[in-house]
Amino acid sequence: MKITQGLIMAVKSVLSNKLRTILSMLGILIGVATVIALVAMGKASSNEVASQVSTLGSPDSLSVTITGRGTVTSLSVDEALKLGELNNVSGVAPITSTNGYAKYGRTQVSVTVEGITPEYEEVKDFSVQDGRYIAAPDINNKTKVALIGTQTAQDLFEDERVDPEDAVGRKITINGYIFTIVGLLESKGDSLTGSNDEKILIPISTAQKVFQVSGVTTINMKVTDTKQMSSVVSSVEAQLYEKFRGNENAYRVLNQEEAMKTLNSVNETMNRQLIYVAAISLVVGGIGIMNIMLVSVTERTREIGIRKSLGAKKRDILFQFLVEAVVISGLGGMLGIVIGNIASYIIGEVMKTPTEVPMNTMLLSFGFSAFVGVVFGYLPANKAASLRPVDALRHD
Repeated sequence: MKITQGLIMAVKSVLSNKLRTILSMLGILIGVATVIALVAMGKASSNEVASQVSTLGSPDSLSVTITGRGTVTSLSVDEALKLGELNNVSGVAPITSTNGYAKYGRTQVSVTVEGITPEYEEVKDFSVQDGRYIAAPDINNKTKVALIGTQTAQDLFEDERVDPEDAVGRKITINGYIFTIVGLLESKGDSLTGSNDEKILIPISTAQKVFQVSGVTTINMKVTDTKQMSSVVSSVEAQLYEKFRGNENAYRVLNQEEAMKTLNSVNETMNRQLIYVAAISLVVGGIGIMNIMLVSVTERTREIGIRKSLGAKKRDILFQFLVEAVVISGLGGMLGIVIGNIASYIIGEVMKTPTEVPMNTMLLSFGFSAFVGVVFGYLPANKAASLRPVDALRHD
């Protein structure tokens, strides 16, 4: 039998029983579509993680968090600034952070208040869109000036019929103390640590006085050469190790690359487990194909007997039934890819994150579906090919 003739006969046989074919390929279709959709979700999650991690700072930034040891739970501002003397460190921005209440007129909102130094602007890459930044004299004189986030400005001023963009120069109270707004921060959106637009920044010396805090628990740093990042991390950890007398649990040094690796690792593990579950449905679909093909062999026993009596060889029968199984699984795979891509588009719209289905994933899914057809189609195909013509013709 010619290959083309075998293909035509197999396709005709598949199309002659449309309902049976659809039911047979359903398991493969669902499995492939699920794999495609899950890969798209994984890519969307990875993109979202990358976007969120990028809001923590640029690739040349470091974040030091102090949890403390015993009675020592923070660093002094001078100790934090001393980290700037390390090699390959271009800037240090110690931060105190607390929750406070800001009030303007009759409107009062709860807001995150951070005490900062002038270096915060460069290290955190967080500038003002109007007004000026906190300067050294503000730190030295413990001046009650503030920089306000765009969302906080909107929450405070809109109810008082004041344009939030006119915030500079207005006076607000923070925990009962009168502050003058000297700058409106640019909009930065949300990050893993919360909203960057719902905060107020004040001089660190003023924050220590107003909120009665003496030390800092967060320090942001900027390195000169990202290739030396691991060296800088080691140097910072060495100083903190000495400060906290060998207690490595008293601090944490995190860079953007490490955060990205950690979050992506968790993300990939979850996606891998979900894909394993989806792969099971492909196997179940293969079993469904095998069952349907076995029924088909039984129904077409006389047809097989007639073909063999007319000279069809064992390999011809084997080839035809194998092709039928591959056609069913292949069609299921193709439809699954189409439905999976549609699902990935919908997922992207719902998650508001661009999804991506790599071409190699689609090719692999299709290839695996065809492989499932070969593996699970071989048993019924071999059963059909092994029938004796005399026994097949006697079948009722």
